Amino acid sequence: MKQEVITLNALRNVTLTCYLQAAGREYDHVTRRPAMVVLPGGGYQYCSEREADPIAFAYLEAGYQVFILRYSLKEQAVWPNPLEDFDQAMALIRENADRWDLYPDKIAVVGFSAGGHLAAAAATMAKNRPNAAILGYAVAGEEVQACVANAPDTTQYVDRNTCPCFLFATRDDPLVPIHNTIDFLAALDKANVSFESHIYAYGPHGISTGHPSILNPNKKACARAPRWVADSIGWLEDVLGAYGPDGMEPPVCGPYFTGDNDPFLSISCTVGHLLRFPEAAALLEPYNARLGLRAARRVPLVTLLRDMMRLPEAELTTLEEALKQIPNPQR
Repeated sequence: MKQEVITLNALRNVTLTCYLQAAGREYDHVTRRPAMVVLPGGGYQYCSEREADPIAFAYLEAGYQVFILRYSLKEQAVWPNPLEDFDQAMALIRENADRWDLYPDKIAVVGFSAGGHLAAAAATMAKNRPNAAILGYAVAGEEVQACVANAPDTTQYVDRNTCPCFLFATRDDPLVPIHNTIDFLAALDKANVSFESHIYAYGPHGISTGHPSILNPNKKACARAPRWVADSIGWLEDVLGAYGPDGMEPPVCGPYFTGDNDPFLSISCTVGHLLRFPEAAALLEPYNARLGLRAARRVPLVTLLRDMMRLPEAELTTLEEALKQIPNPQR
């Protein structure tokens, strides 16, 4: 494994620590690797070391190329400096995808507390967005303004272009109220974005991986809390198709992977999206009487027609061809 520290902004002391694993040769089935960008917490005042290398090592063990971004802090953390740091790091990582043996379209971000706020901003606002985001006890809401007065409430920026998200937190976190996670989840649900969430019964702020070498034994967390690491890795496999061949499409993982953002309509679009178009609504009317489509607006049409109506493939193909004649200008 190679380690390299790259200075992104000397004035603001912004660095990117790169942990790069081999691909090919002995790893003959691994031509490239997925990547993870780690954003430690620290209230935009410092970067927590327990949310840096320990997190990096967990994803290195899972086979990822890992990058720790130490972003702008203290007086340099005025917005949008931290988000610009992230954009610069992501651009650099994708530009070096060949040299660093990684998939440019399989890059996730994981952030904690204030770093979770930056990860949420990356998922919703960045120019160079990640392909998936993991938010750990993130200050996603307006409380972040206690750290940086002009930092945005990221919940307000969630839309259908937000990448899939994995969120975890503890219900009784004494520093970041649990509504930060719940409100962000509600925004994802409203925007029809795929997510997974784990809210554990109890635990202190800053649990990191939850390993005994990190968590103070006087600060108890429920026994299930450390499982977020393995759960997030499994979730990433579902979302990114992390070790598939070059060009492999990720597997379907909820509404985010519908056809709602494609250039033309299709049976892969959600029912609610199709009903916005009069031509598509007319095509769906024969099925509406049998299924009550308007009550299942967030479900991909193909799921209803194939799984519930058991429509013949020939009929599905005919409907697909008709829908694909209708442009999708809202994508």
